[in-house]
Amino acid sequence: MSKSAAPKDEPATRFAKDQLKSIVERIERLNEEKRTISDDIKDVFAEAKGNGFDTKAIKRIIKLRQQDPLDREADEAILETYMQALGML
Repeated sequence: MSKSAAPKDEPATRFAKDQLKSIVERIERLNEEKRTISDDIKDVFAEAKGNGFDTKAIKRIIKLRQQDPLDREADEAILETYMQALGML
């Protein structure tokens, strides 16, 4: 006669399952927070646009402020060189 009850998980297997479940749930919560923050950022850009600001310029400024100053200067020098070569300056 065989029992139809499922065998109990070994303690190590149970721990791994619990740990995996915890990780997945944390990632799901963080993804939800990320969506909320993304929506908040969109609202701020909409507010800026509503107040007459150019949102493309704001995005560019944010990107530039995140760069290291030396990297930004190097990028700007290369851009200026290319623009001069193309007769844009």
